[in-house]
Amino acid sequence: MPQSLSNALIHLVFSTKHRHPFLRNPGLREVMTGYLIGTLRNLDCPSICVGVVEDHVHILCQLHRTMSISTLVEKIKTSSSSRIKEESNPAAKDFHWQAGYGVFTVSQSNVKQVVEYIENQDKHHRNRTFQDELRILLQKHGIEWDEKYVWD
Repeated sequence: MPQSLSNALIHLVFSTKHRHPFLRNPGLREVMTGYLIGTLRNLDCPSICVGVVEDHVHILCQLHRTMSISTLVEKIKTSSSSRIKEESNPAAKDFHWQAGYGVFTVSQSNVKQVVEYIENQDKHHRNRTFQDELRILLQKHGIEWDEKYVWD
């Protein structure tokens, strides 16, 4: 085949450093959401859904066929961290993302469910911490982990 075609959908999750609620302010969340959507578009990895809560982010996007996951995450975190620090909000000046991330593949047939999941972050975090949420995602996707190396 002379042409390379792909539809690699990923669900990316990462937290603020030490799960600090830097993004508690709705205005900062809105800025972050818009910036993430624009950054993904500029990287040719269009977003399907972006959910920002006070201490973490969920992104469902299409991974461009020439982009590695680690490069995508590095570019998203670096640029969004710099952007949010430009805000006049005092909470933003010390903003940092955690070092790691979780990434999960999504089949086209499950996009609707993942979008609903991301859109309902505020609701289900009334009863579940980010740590518990990530543990559930890791278990669901059959990923083994060591608690010593997951949290920073």
